[in-house]
Amino acid sequence: MRSRKSSQDEAPGLPTDRQLGLSWDVPGLLAGVDEAGRGPLAGPVVAAAVILDDAQPIRGLGDSKVLSERVRERLFDEIRAKALCCCIAEASVEEIDTLNILQATLLAMRRAVEGLRLRPHKVLVDGNRLPVLQVQAEAIVKGDAKVAAISAASILAKVHRDRLCLALHEAHPQYGFAGHKGYPTPDHLAALRTHGACGAHRRSFAPVREVLLERWP
Repeated sequence: MRSRKSSQDEAPGLPTDRQLGLSWDVPGLLAGVDEAGRGPLAGPVVAAAVILDDAQPIRGLGDSKVLSERVRERLFDEIRAKALCCCIAEASVEEIDTLNILQATLLAMRRAVEGLRLRPHKVLVDGNRLPVLQVQAEAIVKGDAKVAAISAASILAKVHRDRLCLALHEAHPQYGFAGHKGYPTPDHLAALRTHGACGAHRRSFAPVREVLLERWP
C-alpha cells in the first residue's frame, strides 16, 4: 500500500537519534524502515515501512543490495502477503531538487510510517538519521543486515524503485534506465551528454546540472 502525498507535507526537521525524549523500549508493534534511490541521478527516492508478523516468519530476509533480483522479487510478494502491514512511499524528483536528497529521503520515510495501517510502538530506521515521527524511533547503522523488519523494508523499497526504473526505460529508452537504474554509470553519463536531461532527472545533482549548463549556459 502506498501513501498519498498531501499539500500539507512539510520538510522534516533536523532528526535526532531518538525522538520525543524517549530512551526506553516499550512492548508493542515494531516497524522497520529503509529507503532506496538516494544515489541515482533520476527518479524519486522510495521508502518502505514494514511491521512483520511473528506468527508468520519469512525466511531469507537480508540486505536487499546483496540479494539477487529473483530472490528480491520472491520476497517482495511474501512480505506483502505475510506482514501485519506495510507501506511504500516516495518523495518526487521535484521534492528532491527543492529540499535536497537527505531531507527528501526523510520525508519519504515519514510518509511510509504514517501510511501504515497499524501504529507502531517503535520504529527502527536503517542508517544514522531519523525522520521526525510521533513515535519512539531509533537509527541503526547497517540495520538492513541486522533487523528483519528493516531488511523487509529495504526489499520493498528496492523492488518498487527498480520497477519504476523499468517504466522510465519504456518512456525514455535512450538513457538505459533498465540497466543502471538511474545511477551515474559511464553509459548513463554518456547518454546524458548525448541526449540531455529528461523530466525524470534530478536537476540538483551535479552531473545533471553540468549537462544542463553545457546546453543552456
